[in-house]
Amino acid sequence: MRLDELTLVSVDDHIVEPPSMTEYIRDHVPAKFRDRAPRVVRRADGTDAWLIEGQEIRTFGLNAVAGRPKEDWGADPDTFEQVRLGTYDVHERVRDMNANGVLASLNFSSWPGLGGQFFVTNSDHEFAAAILRAYNDWHIDEWCGAYPGRFIPLALSGFAVGPEFMAGEIRRVATKGCHAVSFHPEPHRFNGMPDIHGDEWDPAYQACADSDVAMVFHLGAQPNFMPRAPLDVLIHMMPFATGIFASELLWSPVLRKFPTLRFSLAEAGIGWVPYWLERADIVYQKHHQWTGQDFGDKPRSA
Repeated sequence: MRLDELTLVSVDDHIVEPPSMTEYIRDHVPAKFRDRAPRVVRRADGTDAWLIEGQEIRTFGLNAVAGRPKEDWGADPDTFEQVRLGTYDVHERVRDMNANGVLASLNFSSWPGLGGQFFVTNSDHEFAAAILRAYNDWHIDEWCGAYPGRFIPLALSGFAVGPEFMAGEIRRVATKGCHAVSFHPEPHRFNGMPDIHGDEWDPAYQACADSDVAMVFHLGAQPNFMPRAPLDVLIHMMPFATGIFASELLWSPVLRKFPTLRFSLAEAGIGWVPYWLERADIVYQKHHQWTGQDFGDKPRSA
């Protein structure tokens, strides 16, 4: 396969973390944490899960149905034997990319959470920080490094450990050539973390701006739908959830304080964007005098 024959760059793919990642983490954390490294377990019901600090976290779902008939998607695979090798084997992944004409791919995490929040299972932040750094090194050096130029490295932010750790990790991975970091659009849902409308996350934003690192948000959380709403409603509304977060970002102080900061929003398409931009201009023109927003004469769509 000649690389000049590949034309696609995919920026919303996922990794199903392989069981072999356990050994890498054990070898890259302080000795006192080695026996606590997350590992894959086979549960009593025959399904596979990752075990960390006594908590079992399912790793499979719609992120692992590639190659299966669509009518089977609702019955998600539950073991590594049931999924396509390319979901967790980097060599098979590249073969699949070649077959699909994909030149490069950005891969989100699966079971650790989109910002690494499931590494933070208790108050032992030293342990969580060590595991998260090891995961990022595995992703950058082992997964992406296996095929230089075929993957866009994406580090986990570790936001649930705290803004200062996050800032330090952003700067650290940037020195390794990783210039994208996965935050979470709703950090206030975890461990009493603040939302984005204050200044608590400024160290992380500054680290991104200083290190030329893009802040990436993967949407997909479930809003407060009616209790009996079918799953189709969630799937249908995911782009609108992204629009809601984009509005939070647009009207927050972040863009004014860090004008060179770059953001990426995944899992939403772009069809909603024209109306969203139009509405942003209408809101600013009609209401900024009494809401207190001041962006000068620059429309919000600019």
